[in-house]
Amino acid sequence: MRILLPIGIFICASYICLLMGPSAPTGSEPGEAASDQDKEQGHRYPDFGFLPPPREYEGRVFTLSQAYPRREPPPASAPNVSTRDFEEVKKNWRQYLLDARDYCFKDNIGAPNVEDDWQVDRDSPTWFHMPWQHFGPMGREGIHGLTKEAPVQPRQLSWSQTHSGGQTYAVGFYNRFGGYTIGQVWNDHEHPAQHLKKIAFPVGTVVCKLLFVDVPPDQVPSLNPPLQWQAYITDNFASTKRNIRPVSLIQMDIMVRHKTSPNGWLFGTFQYNGKRPGANPKKPFWDNLVPVGLQWGNDPDVKDNTSNPMPITTIINKRIKESVINNDSNELPPTHLGWNGRLNGPVDNPMSSCMSCHMTAETPQFSQMSPLFEPDPPPPGSPSPGWMRWFENVKCGDKFDKNTNAQPTDFSLQMSIALQNFRTWRNEGSKLLAGRYTSKPLPARLLPIRPLGRVNPHTGEAVISRE
Repeated sequence: MRILLPIGIFICASYICLLMGPSAPTGSEPGEAASDQDKEQGHRYPDFGFLPPPREYEGRVFTLSQAYPRREPPPASAPNVSTRDFEEVKKNWRQYLLDARDYCFKDNIGAPNVEDDWQVDRDSPTWFHMPWQHFGPMGREGIHGLTKEAPVQPRQLSWSQTHSGGQTYAVGFYNRFGGYTIGQVWNDHEHPAQHLKKIAFPVGTVVCKLLFVDVPPDQVPSLNPPLQWQAYITDNFASTKRNIRPVSLIQMDIMVRHKTSPNGWLFGTFQYNGKRPGANPKKPFWDNLVPVGLQWGNDPDVKDNTSNPMPITTIINKRIKESVINNDSNELPPTHLGWNGRLNGPVDNPMSSCMSCHMTAETPQFSQMSPLFEPDPPPPGSPSPGWMRWFENVKCGDKFDKNTNAQPTDFSLQMSIALQNFRTWRNEGSKLLAGRYTSKPLPARLLPIRPLGRVNPHTGEAVISRE
């Protein structure tokens, strides 16, 4: 759902030290005790990439939930939101979204302090994180595990929002069905995914993602009263200097691997509205996340070129048939949606859609997540293989770039980015050879790096040039 910047910007120009923790069990079923052998031989992925040194910081520390289930949960235990009749889902879409939201909230919220919610790393975990999100300049911060995602443009969230330099941070969670697949992909932590013929999430997988902004809440009426977390974030999107600052909840996205949906996945988005009917004017709540809409297809026949990047009102396109949008203006604040009114959230790209973005997920990443990120962007609405290739209906597990050696990651952008991060780190390490450098009688120095923000379409690696 989130539209991320070109994959090249996730590649670190100066590699951070990996924060390898002590060995820990990595594969017990919830409620199943790990053996002593597991404890001795287990591998633990780094929890985060950025946090002040211990001598400079006192407070909560994020822990990666990585005791991935070794056995696939039985199909009979799949949550109802994954098996509910699809026609009923479409008919009662709003209730479906609230039920999916409640499923994600269960056991994850309700602490006396909202800062202590969503601590999913437990003795018997039921929700899990994606590993290898710690790496690179966008990597996880260590208070809540948030990764840096995208800039926020002035007036993107509200006409009264004139603040520039805003940015989005996010953290995602996978239920036991999704956690099982993560564990399978990363079972061999030195060679992830290589033993699998296909990366596929089973029916029953639910993914939810919380998104926060550092925009001043007083500039966005719907953010008040704000639900805030403290996070170790950069001063602005272009900066690398980090400080502990508050971020405000703005959005939650969900993905549900559904039994009978046309393309396998259902996408839902929620927007925070502290002014919703019935909201407590003094206390923020997670249930101030109100439904934006539900998407099950990309409406490939709708090719008009319309968008609403600075919304004064939510514009609903009645020609869109594979997204349904909340038309209650009292509940949903003005929001821009996606291209031609397809589903997208307030901090997403108004020229894309939830499904359009996620169906590009693959490793290596041959195409960008949006046609706008391509080196030579095609005209909006141009037929496939131009612009409309990003608005076809791709089924779960199918390739986006069909005539390549890419391995689809089943609509999981976090999985594709994590694999790209790992391979970038590994490949750079393999190149630390003296023979790669030409010695000259000069003082030691670093050449300035100019990242181009794109990937090699043949290798999937970031393109970086030196001036």
